[in-house]
Amino acid sequence: MTSTAVDMSDIILQADASGAPYRLEHVRGRLKVEASPASRHQMTAKEIEASLRPLEGTTSGCACYSLQDVLIRFPDRDRSLKRPDIAVFCEKPPKSDEALNVLPDAVIEIISLSYEEKDLGEDGAPFYLACGVRDVIIVDPRAGTARHYRPGRTDMLATPARIDLSCGCQVEV
Repeated sequence: MTSTAVDMSDIILQADASGAPYRLEHVRGRLKVEASPASRHQMTAKEIEASLRPLEGTTSGCACYSLQDVLIRFPDRDRSLKRPDIAVFCEKPPKSDEALNVLPDAVIEIISLSYEEKDLGEDGAPFYLACGVRDVIIVDPRAGTARHYRPGRTDMLATPARIDLSCGCQVEV
């Protein structure tokens, strides 16, 4: 009998390809399963992504390129696989059928009902910041609030709000 090692990203991508009504992540050695996002979540993500643009008057050269729900391999010791609701990149990431190995400049997560811990707990903003993401925004569409996390600082905001990102982009939440 032969044994074949299967990378966790292969399992996650196979679940996606099958049309499964759930999303998988592998964070800090633990498999996480959540239901596919509901319409409020998806519509909020679309509206936020559509508002993303370069900050007026900046010469950062950031393209403010975004991807929704893309699988990213993070540079922590477990090589965690997460799929931010919106990942913002200064340079267009490569087209890939596998997990991206490119760290986003910013991450935006939208809280779904009953999944608050996923975004507000240790595997949310603290995880992203520890991996080197410069801006993490957690939006709670039901409460009308957003949290903007940066190294050493967290701002609580009422929505709608315009947020300037460290990379030279701005976004409306």
